[in-house]
Amino acid sequence: MAAMTLNSVNFGAAKAMNFEYVGLKMHQNITSARPHSVKFVPRGLIVNAEAQGEGPVKKLGKSDEECEAAVVAGIVPEAPPVPPKPAAPAGTPLATPLPLSRRPRRNRRSPVLRAAFQETSISPANLVYPLFIHEGELEGKKILQLEQCLDAIGLGGDMDLWKRLFSLVAKAQDVGVNSIVLFPKVPDALKTSTGDEAYNDDGLVPRTIRLLKDKYPDLIIYTDVALDPYSSDGHDGIVREDGVILNDETVHQLCKQAVSQARAGADVVSPSDMMDGRVGAIRDALDAEGFQHVSIMSYTAKYASSFYGPFREALDSNPRFGDKKTYQMNPANYREALIETRDDEAEGADILLVKPGLPYLDIIRLLRDNSSLPVAAYQVSGEYSMIKAGGALKMIDEERVMMESLMCVRRAGADIILTYFALQAARCMCGEKR
Repeated sequence: MAAMTLNSVNFGAAKAMNFEYVGLKMHQNITSARPHSVKFVPRGLIVNAEAQGEGPVKKLGKSDEECEAAVVAGIVPEAPPVPPKPAAPAGTPLATPLPLSRRPRRNRRSPVLRAAFQETSISPANLVYPLFIHEGELEGKKILQLEQCLDAIGLGGDMDLWKRLFSLVAKAQDVGVNSIVLFPKVPDALKTSTGDEAYNDDGLVPRTIRLLKDKYPDLIIYTDVALDPYSSDGHDGIVREDGVILNDETVHQLCKQAVSQARAGADVVSPSDMMDGRVGAIRDALDAEGFQHVSIMSYTAKYASSFYGPFREALDSNPRFGDKKTYQMNPANYREALIETRDDEAEGADILLVKPGLPYLDIIRLLRDNSSLPVAAYQVSGEYSMIKAGGALKMIDEERVMMESLMCVRRAGADIILTYFALQAARCMCGEKR
């Protein structure tokens, strides 16, 4: 008897059947001599009958459609025989099985199981794409340095350069990266010892924010709050004549910079200067101007690291004298990060950031274990450049090392990662070819 739909079933002929429900399927006990089967499946009721004398059908030599038709008709294909135990290579010693009640390798034996039990995942939504903007044209050497370590967009009067910025943002959004962070390269003529250009509402960063928000209103824009791009001394704060970085006076300037960026449409302002008390002061300044909705991502644990080298060389952002060790953290210090974390939380930070990323996984984990706030990590230019160089020299598989490095930062506890790999990694996650 061929398979019948619900509409063609003669329920009078099924009076001798006793039905029992288990989950979505209905099993039966048959009292008639001729075996029937009736079951509910999600797509409806199917009644199958198996004619007497018909044996099972082997799949071998039949198409998938023929096999499915046989199953629908109640003719179940014969199962293949039990496979033989694979032989070990010659010379394998005979060993008594170890008395192990738990063998973790059981959960790693196939790609499906490994995917099912994977503890950490990463998606384009976890990535923030750094974009570097500059006024006018750059000399050839600087353009080469910028292209080697980061994406830089010249934003002078040439409309093609603005189109390149829009193009990069569009490409990022196409693969799910909807957050960017802006860093400016300011002409020397606009730099001063007090960095006043930092809060010019018609400056490079506010203009760029307004243009991007006009074209991409859903784009999340992070900004950098620090004086070093605008300082003639190259430091993150105002420098006294004896070389001391002034803390409170710098914070006063940073507050005006953050308000200017918020006024332009920034979603998250990110003080990277490491001055004491700047998070609370910026929060107060933003709230006083009606920007309670603007978030603060504090560079909570920013270390005086040598991994920033390619970035500083490309953007000419090395300090004119000395170093940044009086305000950035000592790479040897661990507990100090807890002090910064507690201060930033108390002052109203919304996100805590660790910089650099991969060499400081223990610090990322420290913040994750001691704070309920989101944790960010910055995979800096030195990390990026080493992976790129290793890939170019065929010493490593660039794409796999890139993805592994990002996964390690996520595993350590970072919710978001600022990385120059954002576009490339997102394309990889989306299955695009290199």
